Amino acid sequence: MCNCRRRRPQDVPTSKAVRTPAAAPHAIAECLSLAVRHETCSRTAPGAPHAEGVPGSWIMSLCGSPVCVKQAVVVCALKEFFDSSTCMNHLLVIGINMLLVIILALHLVVRVLKSGSLQQLVMLNSPLHFAAILFHGCLGLAYLGLGLWMMGSSFDHDASLYLPHWWLVNLSQGISLILISFAFSIQARVLGVRNDGSERFENALYKPLNTETVADKDDSGIHVTPFAKAGVFSLMSFWWLNPLIKVGYEKPLEEKDMPLLGATDRAYNQYLIFLEQLNSKRQSPNSNQSVFWSPLILKAFINVSLGKGTFKYEGYALAAAMFVCKCCESLSQRQWYFRTRRIGLQVRSCLSAAIYKKQQNLSSSAKMKHSSGQIMNYVTVDAYRIGEFPYNFHQTWTTIVQLCMALVILYNAVGLAMIASLFVIIITVLGNAPLAKLQHKFQRKLMEAQDVRLKAMSESLIHMKVLKLYAWETHFKKRIEVLREDEYKWLLAFQLRRAYNSFLFWSSPVLVSAATFLTCYIMKVPLDASNVFTFVATLRLVQTPIRQIPDIIGTVIQAKVAFTRIVKFLDAPELTEQVRKKYHVETEYPIVINTCSFSWDENPSKTALKNINLVVRTGEKVAICGEVGSGKSTLLAAALGEISKTEGTLRSLVANFFPKNRCAGTVQDNILFGSSMDEKRYQETLLKCSLVKDLQNLPYGDCTQIGERGVNLSGGQKQRVQLARALYQNADIYLLDDPFSAVDAHTATNLFNEYVMGALSDKTVLLVTHQVDFLPVFDCILLMSDGEIIRCAPYQDLLAHCQEFQNLVNAHKDIIGISDTNDIGSHRAMEITTEEKTEIRGSRSRKHVKPPPADQLIKQEEREMGDTGAQISQNSWMAANVQNPNVSSDLSIVDLDVPFAFVFSISASLNAYSNLGVLSVVTWQVLFVCVPMICLAIKLQRYYLTSAKELMRINGTTKSALANHLGESILGAVTIRAFNGEDRFFAESLELVDKNAGPYFYNFAATEWLIQRLETMIAVVLSFSAFIMALLPAGTFSPGFVGMALSYGLSLNVSFVSSIQKQCTLANQIISVERVNQYMDIQSEAAEVIEEKRPAPDWPQVGTVELRDLKIRYRKDSPLVLHGITCTFEGGDKIGIVGRTGSGKTTLIGALFRLVEPAGGKIIIDSIDITTIGLHDLRSRLGIIPQDPTLFQGTVRYNLDPLGQFSDKREVLDKCQLLEAVQEKENGLDSIGR
Repeated sequence: MCNCRRRRPQDVPTSKAVRTPAAAPHAIAECLSLAVRHETCSRTAPGAPHAEGVPGSWIMSLCGSPVCVKQAVVVCALKEFFDSSTCMNHLLVIGINMLLVIILALHLVVRVLKSGSLQQLVMLNSPLHFAAILFHGCLGLAYLGLGLWMMGSSFDHDASLYLPHWWLVNLSQGISLILISFAFSIQARVLGVRNDGSERFENALYKPLNTETVADKDDSGIHVTPFAKAGVFSLMSFWWLNPLIKVGYEKPLEEKDMPLLGATDRAYNQYLIFLEQLNSKRQSPNSNQSVFWSPLILKAFINVSLGKGTFKYEGYALAAAMFVCKCCESLSQRQWYFRTRRIGLQVRSCLSAAIYKKQQNLSSSAKMKHSSGQIMNYVTVDAYRIGEFPYNFHQTWTTIVQLCMALVILYNAVGLAMIASLFVIIITVLGNAPLAKLQHKFQRKLMEAQDVRLKAMSESLIHMKVLKLYAWETHFKKRIEVLREDEYKWLLAFQLRRAYNSFLFWSSPVLVSAATFLTCYIMKVPLDASNVFTFVATLRLVQTPIRQIPDIIGTVIQAKVAFTRIVKFLDAPELTEQVRKKYHVETEYPIVINTCSFSWDENPSKTALKNINLVVRTGEKVAICGEVGSGKSTLLAAALGEISKTEGTLRSLVANFFPKNRCAGTVQDNILFGSSMDEKRYQETLLKCSLVKDLQNLPYGDCTQIGERGVNLSGGQKQRVQLARALYQNADIYLLDDPFSAVDAHTATNLFNEYVMGALSDKTVLLVTHQVDFLPVFDCILLMSDGEIIRCAPYQDLLAHCQEFQNLVNAHKDIIGISDTNDIGSHRAMEITTEEKTEIRGSRSRKHVKPPPADQLIKQEEREMGDTGAQISQNSWMAANVQNPNVSSDLSIVDLDVPFAFVFSISASLNAYSNLGVLSVVTWQVLFVCVPMICLAIKLQRYYLTSAKELMRINGTTKSALANHLGESILGAVTIRAFNGEDRFFAESLELVDKNAGPYFYNFAATEWLIQRLETMIAVVLSFSAFIMALLPAGTFSPGFVGMALSYGLSLNVSFVSSIQKQCTLANQIISVERVNQYMDIQSEAAEVIEEKRPAPDWPQVGTVELRDLKIRYRKDSPLVLHGITCTFEGGDKIGIVGRTGSGKTTLIGALFRLVEPAGGKIIIDSIDITTIGLHDLRSRLGIIPQDPTLFQGTVRYNLDPLGQFSDKREVLDKCQLLEAVQEKENGLDSIGR
């Protein structure tokens, strides 16, 4: 008990000494003492019990008295917290300051110790920086000095002179300001702020680009997202998104409408962060504690309806407070969800970049474990799953926090009966634990099955032409269906456990309510409107987080499995030893291999090359020959460092490599390959590579796009484009791997004379060839057999002393009948006619007359089949399937996400509208606000969906482009490394990642834009309902009705937002269903079997083929490729079809198999028009050896006979010279190839 007598004015000393500077602190102390004592005495009347306020000995010791005695706790607490002179306000400030001090101090200690050096710890960047540090430091010292003086005065004089909360708040303010001032003075790098481009990374994966990157470019003149420069209000309200959504409402959005992402969100910057520390980027957003003000306000509102208000207009104040709380809750939650989604996007981008960078340096053994289909899955599926993780990760701990706070409120409402709620929650979580482990197992098995199925699908699509030629489509379709059934088994197991989890957690709120009220009944806890609806409102607010737990668990499990797979890939072995070094002209021996052995799988016991000794002099021409499988191509790979060296020493300088694979892009892009255009050199390159007429015949000249694996070029054209690419680089060393295998003899001779012996006359050349006619002019010939170099000598020496070489030359003579190979050695200059020169100039001039469209192939793939001219091969129609591996990502969404999104959307919508219905029944006046609000909400949602759907469609198409680029890069990895194009291709990949990230970024930002506006409207409805209740006379509504109305109203926000979120999620995911459906609607070929037109079982008996005025074109609006051919091939005759590259030879063969249907005329085989019978009946009766060699993953037996129709026949293997090779295998025909 304290003495409440106030000191009279005459009691205050009036001595002049009080006014002296020395006595000023005593005067201040006296005034503060009077204020504190008056504050203390005014709160506690004599004899007032402490139990009715906020008791506790610690509050007594800090504040001098209990707080909020005989007052409504909620109203008093609000007043105390926001009054800067009260003890509660000081305690809040002290707590915040101490939390800031602890976090900042720990961060500084960890960072300073981690930096490893205290030198140059402090850095001042500008006078303004110095002034800010000085100001904060001085202010902190002032606060600290005042606090210490007040504390000393209390201890020296009277303990009640300054209560502890006065000097504690000053001390905490001083310490925090001083620490902040110190933190501002420390160098940014010590605190972990990255300085772009300042670090160097040793490992290839951890090495930034050496060239100018996206992050280094100036954004001036580029349409950058308004988010990057938005103000605080625009950021908080998503106002910066209005222009894009308006454009999307007025017209369908296109990729060009997407502003570029800000520098922070671009893949390159995120990749650099990833390189520095994989898991350092973490976010600690504000959680949803603001929602728990709502039950407390509800309790106060019910007390007002009972006539227990503490002041006259408390009802209006509570209605206003409810509106403010709901608006603050909406702002915080929307920013939280948006920023976690943004973090997920950044994680996804950096993982996509890391995966691409990793595949550029993947070793040969690692490629055997990680196929191209799997790597595609890592980017299109796994990285996306991990990108969803940050959004759900924070919900794991915030849900726990919300449950704990809810339990505290429940304890306040129903006392110890809360234990029943806790018991039910614990039982629910424990019951879910074993299911979570099963889910993890099933998810892992599902992803493994998906990889196998995707690999089979990719293999089938890549080799679809071969499948059609051999009529194997049905068999491979059944094979994929079997794999899909195995995948479906694990999918069903995973989804059933997930459904059980959903049922368990969705029913838990009902179980919690029943158990709690039953416990209240047993324990005789009094229940009234106040505590019952406080309980109900609290439970309904945490109901949505509880019901989201199954989704969260599923997402976390999927992310964990995906993360494990990606980590395993990123840890895979790389091409560690860099054998290629910078070339110097004065180097006499650019390639030196000394007693080396090489192995594809890094196993010394399984060598592909052994005991290799090779020294190549500058300018020397070396030919490599030998039987098939002798190791010729492997030797070139060894010189490039593409195969693991198990022993010996190797030194190889940078070389240009002619590979057996190719990349997509235009013809010009493939020739320049990142180099700048030199018109003269470019023209000479085209002439040397015999590409003049080919470019003339292509529809857009050298701007014609090349499809995947060059599907729209003939074999000879592919080879010559690659030769042109190598020649244009003007390197010093050239490795040529059988460059003349797909061209006719005349073209091969021209290429050899003009290209190898002419353009490369002063270059170092290693040429793999089977054409022995060219060997006499080489300085040295390597003869290889079984992975060894058996002889190395000039042509004449080998011919005289090496029996193996003599056999090779004689076998070639027997085949082609050439008698004098020595004459080939003379270098015959090829005459380039004036006509050809004019043709190339005319071809280039036509490009300007007929500009190529930006998406030549895509338009043809989606709308029509084929291309113009004889050079566009008949299998370009299948490029749409091959060029969209993204179907795996869409199918994953359809399998895992769409079913639950559909169910959750319906249930959430029913829940939201039932809450709105209850609110309308109880307070029908709210309908005047609800009906317009619902109409506006529907209009807003439609306004949003017009843009959101297009954004998701653009996201799908850009993801396809990203996957296509990745697939091409995997196929052309050796070429890219040989031409030192890793940085350029990586930069292109980063650009595609950003293009794909943009629509996704704007999509989830648009979702938050919509929900924030809906939440604001709901807050208006709820506050208006509360205002109506407060406006009506007391007793108009019973406390029960008031409690029910407001409890449902408070949960309306959560349920309505959840409903909109689920609907938007479903609408976005339906886009994947649309994309999968597009594949199903692709126009098919003719029927496989026509029952009424089936040929006889032994057809064709004779084999007479008759062509009658056969005309072929690849599109309806394109010119004819075959112009009315009429001829007859008698049965049993052997017919040779010859002609220059692109003359229509392959087209004629394709017409026989109906890969392209005749535009006119007929093809008759043994009196049957082939267009009248089914495709399977036709193709299964014809045999063909395709131009491109094709192998499938599996055993040797499976590759020889995929359908399993024939028995083992040794004579077949012997005739194909495979018998010895198969017998050397450990398992013979059952050996598995990779």
